[in-house]
Amino acid sequence: MLRYIARRTGRVLFVVWASYTLTFVVLFLLPGDPVQTMLSGATGGESAVDQEQAAALRHQLGLDRPVAVQYVSLLTHALRGDLGVSIRSGAPVTTTLADALPDTLAVAGLALPLSVLVALVLAVGGAWPRSAALRRAATGLPSLGTAVPSFWLGLLLMQWVSFRWGLLPATGGGRSPAAILLPALTLAVPVGCVLAQILGRGLRYALAQPHADVARARGAGRARLLFGHALRNASVPAVAMLGVVCGQLLAGAVLVETVFARDGVGRVAVDAVTNQDLPVVQGVVVLAAAVTALVNLAVDLLIPLLDPRTATEVHHAG
Repeated sequence: MLRYIARRTGRVLFVVWASYTLTFVVLFLLPGDPVQTMLSGATGGESAVDQEQAAALRHQLGLDRPVAVQYVSLLTHALRGDLGVSIRSGAPVTTTLADALPDTLAVAGLALPLSVLVALVLAVGGAWPRSAALRRAATGLPSLGTAVPSFWLGLLLMQWVSFRWGLLPATGGGRSPAAILLPALTLAVPVGCVLAQILGRGLRYALAQPHADVARARGAGRARLLFGHALRNASVPAVAMLGVVCGQLLAGAVLVETVFARDGVGRVAVDAVTNQDLPVVQGVVVLAAAVTALVNLAVDLLIPLLDPRTATEVHHAG
């Protein structure tokens, strides 16, 4: 078991390193000069950039060194928890992300249980009704939900819930339930529909297995059969998707925070890409990769508790 955990932890570290390296390479190959962009923004783009000033700033930031030297230096500092400073603001990247992360976590933290609730309602709705027509209708809803763009859903919720009914604020920051409910729901619906497709397929498969027929023969009711027998087996693939789901929540935060005019990691990422603030872009990518990899590690350790067969495989692998 310890060897299994060590291998999974090594995979997490490799994913974070690979994300950092790939981001560095991509940002280096992109056209444009962040120093020129920074100085043009400081002058309002009204005058030519002083080349001597640009060269001095490029030297100060270390951007005039060979690429390999820049990479090794940045990676060495990153291993010590120093992701550099923002080219745009001069603030440490870790401080910038730490200030923005709580707002994003507030939305994503509410969106995750909401997405699980959406998945349960839709998946059970596709397996519970006795009417075949109702089951087919409920089974088709997740596909429709995954096809709906998040920004369109956000605008629709804003139009009806905020402007027409006046129930919740349309835009703005804050971490109160009223401020984060609409952004969280905008994130939760598409993610919940993806989980519902996986969970619903698992439920239908579990209900068609011989052990379900044995339970019926012993007099198990519909509710006991569904929640007591089928749901646990069907939840394993859905739980395995949680790592991907968390990645989708972080990626969706970019759109949601823009639509609802909220501060957070998504807004930081958009501003950093717009201003070619390479250290901040790299920090956001590393943060997203680390969160996704750690959640996948937690899922890998959780699945053996749900599926004894997997626990046996893990025991032999360890």
